[in-house]
Amino acid sequence: MAASTRKTTRKTETFTDEERAAMKERAQEVKASARRGSRADKAAEDEAAVIAKIAEMEDSDRAMAERIHAVVKASAPGLAPKLWYGMPAYAKDGKVVCFFQSAQKFNARYATFGFNDKANLDEGTMWPTAFALTKLTAADEARIGELVRRAAG
Repeated sequence: MAASTRKTTRKTETFTDEERAAMKERAQEVKASARRGSRADKAAEDEAAVIAKIAEMEDSDRAMAERIHAVVKASAPGLAPKLWYGMPAYAKDGKVVCFFQSAQKFNARYATFGFNDKANLDEGTMWPTAFALTKLTAADEARIGELVRRAAG
């Protein structure tokens, strides 16, 4: 019998150091959430964690994250702040609706404000789910506020 001459090629897929760190942060977030007591305690701890994470960001990202946090809280008070992969996020019924990702997190050129599929933003057959941010103007904040209101509705 002849031995098989078929070669197998295996493409190695790896995650970047930043992606691995984000996955580890997410695992820690899930574990911490499972250990907490009352719902009120969880909400307070989650918001404190978001504020602490924002405080760790570089200046430009921190300024945008602080403004986005304020806009989201004012526009959709029913959304609960929480960490999601180590970044500020806002959830409804435990599911993340929108999130902020700093540029420094993944060594990116710009920060991102995005929406998950839980967001009620459907518009026809195509709509945006994430926005690149280099700074926030009053007009940008108003647009984010309106999108968050719709997304949370």
